Amino acid sequence: MTDVTRPAEPTTALRAEGQGGLSRILGWAMWDWGSQPFNTVITTFVFAVYLTSESFGSTNTTSTALAISTAVSGLLVALLAPVLGQNSDRSGRGVRNLRIQTWILAAISAALFFVRPEPAFLVVGLVLLGAGSIISEIASVNYNASIEQVASPRNVGRVSGFGWGMGYLGGILVLLLIYFLFIQPDVGLFGVTGDAGLDIRVSMIVCGVWILLFTLPAFFVLKDTPKEAVPRIGVVDSYKLVWDSLRRLWGQSRHTVFFLGASALFRDGLAGVFAFGAILAAGTFGLSAGEVIIFGAVANIVAGIATMLFGLLDDVLGPKRVILISLVALTALGLGIFVLHDGGKTVFWTLGLAMTAFVGPAQASSRSFLARVIPEGQGGEIFGLYATTGRVVSFLAPAAFGLFIWIGSVVTGETNTQYWGILGIALVLVAGLAVLIPVKTPEQQVGSQAG
Repeated sequence: MTDVTRPAEPTTALRAEGQGGLSRILGWAMWDWGSQPFNTVITTFVFAVYLTSESFGSTNTTSTALAISTAVSGLLVALLAPVLGQNSDRSGRGVRNLRIQTWILAAISAALFFVRPEPAFLVVGLVLLGAGSIISEIASVNYNASIEQVASPRNVGRVSGFGWGMGYLGGILVLLLIYFLFIQPDVGLFGVTGDAGLDIRVSMIVCGVWILLFTLPAFFVLKDTPKEAVPRIGVVDSYKLVWDSLRRLWGQSRHTVFFLGASALFRDGLAGVFAFGAILAAGTFGLSAGEVIIFGAVANIVAGIATMLFGLLDDVLGPKRVILISLVALTALGLGIFVLHDGGKTVFWTLGLAMTAFVGPAQASSRSFLARVIPEGQGGEIFGLYATTGRVVSFLAPAAFGLFIWIGSVVTGETNTQYWGILGIALVLVAGLAVLIPVKTPEQQVGSQAG
């Protein structure tokens, strides 16, 4: 059984053979590389931290406002992603939409320069950050769907892993670039200082230019497939079509629906690993702010390289096995950090870095799993549902993290039980693992459809 996907190749979005060589794959992956500053620099390490600083108000005020803004943008993504993805499929203009969305994302990123460190600018910053998050997520739907233009069933694992790895590496490169050129020095490049938050604000312009320039190769590689003109439909009818497609998918490929549920769970756990890693590093293991940034840089490099290597295994073992291996390893390593938390920085550097090596592979293989079973012409819609299901349960990992910190304080009576939070993340990962185990592999799904 060396090629079980062949009988059903015509019914899936992926073609029997790849549509080009390394140059096309590299061009496609440059979108991951180019767009990553929004996730790494803006929403994680730099701008979100800047926006919750005392310059914009009390810690509780800014943190609560950011949480509300994030929740609202997440809700809008959940509502819009499948409909906009479906419209891209119907019109055949997914690449055009991706290009426009990318340019808007670049403009929003650069516009963050105007958010001065004053309370009056808090709402402006939150609105821009929320809008950027929505655009970034919707653009990712069209980008994920475009993998069918450069990958085949034989190499989709390595292609997905390569793109995801490029994202990690690109994100950390731009982070280090702006840190050492603008943020860390007292007087940075072009005489930029920290006065009026100028170092942070100029970094946002760098991010916008980076996104604009480095995503261009993708648009030379990706092309829209001309389709016959279709009549415009309203929002209500769009949701009806999404519901009809979901019912059809349930009837034709029920395990794909199961996978959407499983991936929503374990992807939330994966997000929690990175989201709370820096918090644990500082609060439990005593890493300084500088050490956290260094750890973050090394972690992203490890994640990027590991994701590319695991992409090769994806094509040999299949995406489900790679995801299972990654989830089991992450759970075991997380428990190791919990048990050995008294070991200090050495434990965190060792086990924490090991955990980062398995986050990217699970994410990339999740994308390749779905790409292998999507019916032709439904890539945008299914990846839209993929984004929606992830957003629907995105509260689980943060809630579990906080709940277990409270449980730890009750059980131990200690004032700092932050390390118990890792048990909450592990629980979400195990829940995703449990739902994933009975899901049929892409080969089994495609084979059953062919039969």
